[in-house]
This record gives sequence, C-alpha cells and structure tokens, in this order.
Amino acid sequence: MILSLILRLTIWFLLTSDLSIPNIIIGLFIAILLPRSNTEKESIKEWLKVFGRLLIAIPQAYYEALEIMIFPHPYESFTVERVKQNRSKNLIFLDIFLITFTPKTLVLKYYQEGLFQIHRILRRRSQ
Repeated sequence: MILSLILRLTIWFLLTSDLSIPNIIIGLFIAILLPRSNTEKESIKEWLKVFGRLLIAIPQAYYEALEIMIFPHPYESFTVERVKQNRSKNLIFLDIFLITFTPKTLVLKYYQEGLFQIHRILRRRSQ
C-alpha cells in the first residue's frame, strides 16, 4: 500500500512539476482516494528496480529531448516487446509510463497477452 501511494505521488509530481505545500496536499488526497487492487502482491525488490529506472529516465528524457532538437531523427521503427514475467498491473503501468516518458519512445498498445507495441524515432535507419 505504501509503495502504491509513493508511485501515485511520484506520477503526480512528475505531471504537475510543482512541489508546493498545496500541491503536495492535493496529490496526497488524490493518491489516497484512487481505487486500489488488493489482489496483487508486488515485491519491494521489483519496486526498487522500477524507482531506480525512474531516476535514470528523468535525465535521459532531457538528454533525448536535446538530442532531437540538435540532430534530426527522420526514421522510425515499430517493435513489439514482451512484458517481464509476473508483473502486477501497477508495475506494468509504470513500465509503460517509463517507456513513454522518454521523448524517443512511445507505447502504442498494450496487449493482454503481455506485449507492448513500441514506436521509436531514430537518427539512422535500423539494420
């Protein structure tokens, strides 16, 4: 429950880019009111890995945005990637969020069979 609350607050702060006291109170209020699923158990180890990836994704997003502005990215690719085994819905959502958070990638579709369809922009044509 605490990890789910932290996830919701993290997403709230990333979306609003505001750490003022009123925004923190609003974020806590929303995070507590959103419905939860009690049927899935997530390991703390998986959550820590995802939060580590989130900390890496923030500077990566700035780097990719700068790279797109300086160098043209005229090519694109579409790939399908498999979701990691035994992921809860919360962790799958966070995976989709992290992929889409960076400017060069976008999750187009999530398939119930455990697949993501991902769109990427590229500087060079892929082989």
